[in-house]
Amino acid sequence: MRDFQSIQQTTYDLIVIGGGVNGAGVARDAALRGLKTILIEKGDFAGGTSSWSTRLIHGGLRYLEYFEFPLVRESLREREILLHTAPHLVRPLLLTIPIYRDRSRPYWKIWAGMCLYDILSADKTVPAHRMLSTAKFKQLFPALDPDGLVGGAQYYDGQVTYAERLCLENILSADEAGATVLNYVKVTQLHRQGDKISHLTCKDGLTGQEFTITGKDNCMVINTSGPWVDDVCQLGVKDGENAPIGKTQKIGGTKGSHIVVDPFAGAPDTSLYVEAKSDGRPFFIVPWLGMYLIGTTDYKFEGTPDQLKADNDEIDYLLRETNNIIPNAQLSREDVKFTYSGVRPLPNEEGKKAGSITRRHIFFDHGKEGVKNLISLVGGKLTTYRQVGEEIVDIVYQKLGKSAPPCPTEDQPLPGYILQTDPRIKQAHDKYQDKVSRRSIDHLFAMYGAKALDVLGLTEVEPDLGTLITSNLPDIKAQIVYGVRQEYAYTLVDLARRRTAIAMEGKYGLEALPSLIDTLQKYCGWDEYKCATAKDNYLKYMKNNCIPDFDAVDSDLEPRNWDREEVPVF
Repeated sequence: MRDFQSIQQTTYDLIVIGGGVNGAGVARDAALRGLKTILIEKGDFAGGTSSWSTRLIHGGLRYLEYFEFPLVRESLREREILLHTAPHLVRPLLLTIPIYRDRSRPYWKIWAGMCLYDILSADKTVPAHRMLSTAKFKQLFPALDPDGLVGGAQYYDGQVTYAERLCLENILSADEAGATVLNYVKVTQLHRQGDKISHLTCKDGLTGQEFTITGKDNCMVINTSGPWVDDVCQLGVKDGENAPIGKTQKIGGTKGSHIVVDPFAGAPDTSLYVEAKSDGRPFFIVPWLGMYLIGTTDYKFEGTPDQLKADNDEIDYLLRETNNIIPNAQLSREDVKFTYSGVRPLPNEEGKKAGSITRRHIFFDHGKEGVKNLISLVGGKLTTYRQVGEEIVDIVYQKLGKSAPPCPTEDQPLPGYILQTDPRIKQAHDKYQDKVSRRSIDHLFAMYGAKALDVLGLTEVEPDLGTLITSNLPDIKAQIVYGVRQEYAYTLVDLARRRTAIAMEGKYGLEALPSLIDTLQKYCGWDEYKCATAKDNYLKYMKNNCIPDFDAVDSDLEPRNWDREEVPVF
């Protein structure tokens, strides 16, 4: 239970606002190094940008042409760290680049980039690149557009299939190290005394209860709220009056959208990193959970990122360019199984094209704006979140006038760490084979790593929890109970979209709703009203964020009132 009275009576060394992967990384690092830390997130953990990426852990090959060599080196180093500390979540991924005579990047430039990529990742454990001749490329990829083809390149990066769980495991690790972590808690006021923030007024989105978070005399506040960084800075209050922090806009985000489709004619076995035939912009076609993830777009974004959806022209663009590179695909809107959009929290750089805005992270010290204990993170990639956490905690110790203890996160595994050769996996198959299918057990280890044993353990007490949620997916009911009891899940969106991938794998999760609700009623104490409200909120979320044409969905799924504000229920 969330003990706000205890929180109000505690003072903190570090207050982190924003529970995406960067905020989670900061909280974990800080707690492991001994700082009294609290993290608050206005929605769900990884509910924003961290959940809407292409799910790659990569060095940023494209950044080389903008001479961002330090960023690429840092990213490649972090890729290697994650391959070793989270092998259950992050795995090597082979990518193939087709090279065409009439596209924006010629063969020699791709080859030079590949060589430099290998040099900058000299300590890597994945194989080096290889270049493909035209004949070899056509042999390996006969379905790809041959017009103007001059060869190709292949190299390795990493894929995090469940990006949301990478964030969540950092949250769980922070919790285990002593941090207080709260989702569905919104900052409503940043109270300023002199040149510092003294305390925060917050509101619990689950109950409506207001409470305060107080910092110690030398407390630091870290704003890792991503696209909402500027919004948080507007919450300053001094002497009872509104006192926004700073007048300049820090974030100039760009919108990126993806589509998910089933396997199609000519679909490759490996990931493709291709240039759009119409405008030369790079995008990915990536095998993912038995489907294909295609994206991303990159457009200047203005507006609120709270409600974001792939536009029809973005969907058509991704379909058209995929058909251009794989003519037999013949994808249409009817083939789209899921869509999602996110905002990259990039620095505000007026006049620059979206694709050329730097992807490096920037720590904005608000001391120059009169608030000495506030730092905002501008930018930041999924790949480099751990490095961001290390750097910020080093800065915090410097601000505290203390010597920073060594950073442990470079070597310390995440909570679910397990290797595929671990004997516990076979032991689990032997122990639970009568309760849970082999397919589901393998799925649990791929999603939860070593924590799959805790999920499976629930079936010993309640064998019914070993049954499938839906017949076409390997997820079992125990995952829902585990999400509520152990992983801070409070809504159906939390459970179907971020603790699992049910929403993305099976008709937006709509077919799974009856089973999900039945499990929550039976094992988690949800009453009929709470389930009905949660279902309405779920449908509203899918309509507003994921489903291109909601009118195509069965009418009996229409919620009672789309105009009602979505309020998660506890």
